[in-house]
Amino acid sequence: MAEISKETVTTQGTNINPVVNTTTKNTSVRSTATSSQTVEYLVYFLFGLLEILLAFRLVLKLTGASISSAFVGLIYGLTGIFILPFEGIFRRGYAQGVETRSILEPSALVAIIVYAVLAWGIVKLIRILSGEQQQTD
Repeated sequence: MAEISKETVTTQGTNINPVVNTTTKNTSVRSTATSSQTVEYLVYFLFGLLEILLAFRLVLKLTGASISSAFVGLIYGLTGIFILPFEGIFRRGYAQGVETRSILEPSALVAIIVYAVLAWGIVKLIRILSGEQQQTD
């Protein structure tokens, strides 16, 4: 809960001996999200989580992480379905190291961009359909 203080200062009298009256009024303000804002927050949260998982996938592929690791397998398993629509747009780049094989997966980069734009578009559509007056910045 936010608290707003309003202070009023009035001066009376002459310039030599002014009389200053100060009054302070505290007002408590409670702001809650509307139902459409709650849906917007949920959309941003879910797509943000997906973006983080895709970024993990991209970094793990670039660093040549071992698929035998449970964490790496989990990330690849969770994000594999979200990468599928973008497979084949660009060819993968490979770099063979001494112990690992680094893979540049452009489909992950494209997926990150597309899902970010998709989240933004869904939130804008929710704002339009909610019919609420939107604040302009």
